Amino acid sequence: MIVLKTITNSDIRFLFDSLKERNSNVSISHKKMPSYEQHVKFVKSKPYSKWYVILKGKEKIGSIYLSKNDEIGISILEDYKKKNIEKYVLKLLMKKNPRKRFLANVSPNNKKLISFFKDNGFKLIQYTYEFES
Repeated sequence: MIVLKTITNSDIRFLFDSLKERNSNVSISHKKMPSYEQHVKFVKSKPYSKWYVILKGKEKIGSIYLSKNDEIGISILEDYKKKNIEKYVLKLLMKKNPRKRFLANVSPNNKKLISFFKDNGFKLIQYTYEFES
C-alpha cells in the first residue's frame, strides 16, 4: 500500500540522500548539490504548502510536494520508477489537495518527466528562459 506522509524532521536525511540521486542535467531546482546543513535549513523553512514522503508499507520510496503556487514536484527512488508508482502518487496528491489547477515545472532536458505529465493530462503553457551573469 502506498501512502503520503507529511514530512517531519526524521525525514530530512532521507530527503537529502534521495536528492543525491537526481541528475542535475534534467533538474530545474538543483544544479549543484547543497550541503547537508543547507538542506536542513531549506527543509525547516517549510518552502512548500504540502510536502510528503511517499511510503510503500514502511519503506520511504520518494517524496512529492505542492508549492505555494500549486506546482507539483515529484521524486521517486530509481528502484521504484520502473514500477509506475508515479501516476498513482500524482493522483493521490491531487485528490488529497484539490485545486482548480495544478502546475509542473519541468526541465526541457527531462524528456521522461515531460512525457509523464503529458500522459497524465497536463498541457504545455509556457517556456521560461533564464539569464545568469
